[in-house]
Amino acid sequence: MDESAAPPNVNRRMCPSRLVLEHVTSRWGVLVLAALLERSYRFSELRRQVDGVSEKMLAQTLQTLERDGFVHRDAKPVIPPRVDYSLTELGREAAEQVWGLARWTERRLDAVFTAREAYDEAHEPMPPAATT
Repeated sequence: MDESAAPPNVNRRMCPSRLVLEHVTSRWGVLVLAALLERSYRFSELRRQVDGVSEKMLAQTLQTLERDGFVHRDAKPVIPPRVDYSLTELGREAAEQVWGLARWTERRLDAVFTAREAYDEAHEPMPPAATT
């Protein structure tokens, strides 16, 4: 069967939807989309909003999201140059989805920590037996 003729299925190895999913669910992709849900940002403002992202990673993330049709880049012909980033309609839809997951993660963090502790306790290596 020709995979290019098959409907998108993220579980198929060669499905192009996997790459799009990777773009919107990457660490920086989620945070950039979430920030842009609030309003449009200039690059430096967005970098401050998305704490910890390097200039290089932010530029790459914005370019990828712009290429995928999620982010609109508005370069104004002024001096100094002014570039604003905002969500497209498609980007807003994606941002709302990933932001819901991010908020759920925040709300359920205590349950995750509890599960980790239980797992770690159950999988602790046994201390070596004492030899006499």
